[in-house]
Amino acid sequence: MPTTHPGPVTPADVGDAVDLVISVFGKVPTEQWERQAGSLDWTCWETAEHIADCLFYYGGQLATRVPPTDTQPFDWATRREGGPTGIIFADRAAGTDGLMQVLEACGTILSSIVTTVRPTGLAHHSYGKSDPEGFAAMGVVETLVHGLDLAEGLGIDWNPPDELCDRILARLFAYAPDDVHGWQALQWCTGRIELPGRPRLTKWQWDGTPR
Repeated sequence: MPTTHPGPVTPADVGDAVDLVISVFGKVPTEQWERQAGSLDWTCWETAEHIADCLFYYGGQLATRVPPTDTQPFDWATRREGGPTGIIFADRAAGTDGLMQVLEACGTILSSIVTTVRPTGLAHHSYGKSDPEGFAAMGVVETLVHGLDLAEGLGIDWNPPDELCDRILARLFAYAPDDVHGWQALQWCTGRIELPGRPRLTKWQWDGTPR
């Protein structure tokens, strides 16, 4: 981690993470989205839908006047056995452009809600109640880490900015290493890579409760 605090996670960070996905994957031919996403059991299309779904859901948790004490009663579904359960699905006929539009819309929903709600308000999450900054950080984690799954499946380089990753690490991962920072540290904290002297994590969990 950096020697100085990298600063809070902001609504703009959500937009920046989503914009990065769109800029890197926005020209992928539609047929390639059926490839397996990295080590996941999902296709790249399903994984991109999952990112959008998380962004929408986190916004939904924050959006009511009285924050929920459980998950919002959205109608969850899956499109195939073994596929991700979700609320948001993109129209396959709309191709890559449509998928990116859905992702952008869900990112805008989360960043807009984080901007407008009471900053100290808490809403339910299975890892512990969190505030708007925490949900913004969770949305960025989902976007960056599953962006890696997309990149591995599609054969595209994926290198999120270290400064953004450091803000996420400071907000959500108290166990982040002191001698490694940025994207490398975030990959290790989320069980994606091993580091020298640190085996790859088989179990990991962020902490969204306010520090």
